[in-house]
Amino acid sequence: MKLPSYTINLCFLVLVVPPAFGQSAKLKIDHLEKLAGKASEVTDVTLDGPLLQLASKFLSSEEADEEVVQDIIKGLKGVYVKSFEFDEEGAYSKADLEAVREQLRGPGWTRLINVTSKKEGNVEVYTLFNGDQIGGLAVLVTEDRELTIVNIVGKIDLAQLAGLKGILGIPPVPGIIPGADPKKP
Repeated sequence: MKLPSYTINLCFLVLVVPPAFGQSAKLKIDHLEKLAGKASEVTDVTLDGPLLQLASKFLSSEEADEEVVQDIIKGLKGVYVKSFEFDEEGAYSKADLEAVREQLRGPGWTRLINVTSKKEGNVEVYTLFNGDQIGGLAVLVTEDRELTIVNIVGKIDLAQLAGLKGILGIPPVPGIIPGADPKKP
């Protein structure tokens, strides 16, 4: 039996052209490891799969705040944070960030916030939509002597996300996660 040409073309498109729904929310940030040798302080958080679920078990369902965090974590597939503090300016380059930003220009990703400040640094917040739900979040915080990238993968409710502030290495983010100083990224 010979398949119609439109069936072959449709199969080709499904296999070769990934739709935004299938877009991976996990960013490739391993190339930033080279900055660790230049940094005076490094924070590296990798919580995915079983580790993320294990972390949620340490929270009490009897505490209202911790129960909210458990609910948020249930929808997550991973939390990844890389943060570098440097003693000198210029320790990382625009090219280091360009590899991350290139991924964030992919299908499905939308920039929600872009704060640019010569004194305080810059903050960029991106979301990846899978249909009408958020399937990923990325936050880039750049200062002269500091670089932080937060990548949250999985079903995300921005209203609930405030519950993760200060937990799992996630910093407060102005405009997204309450408790952040809106004057400082």
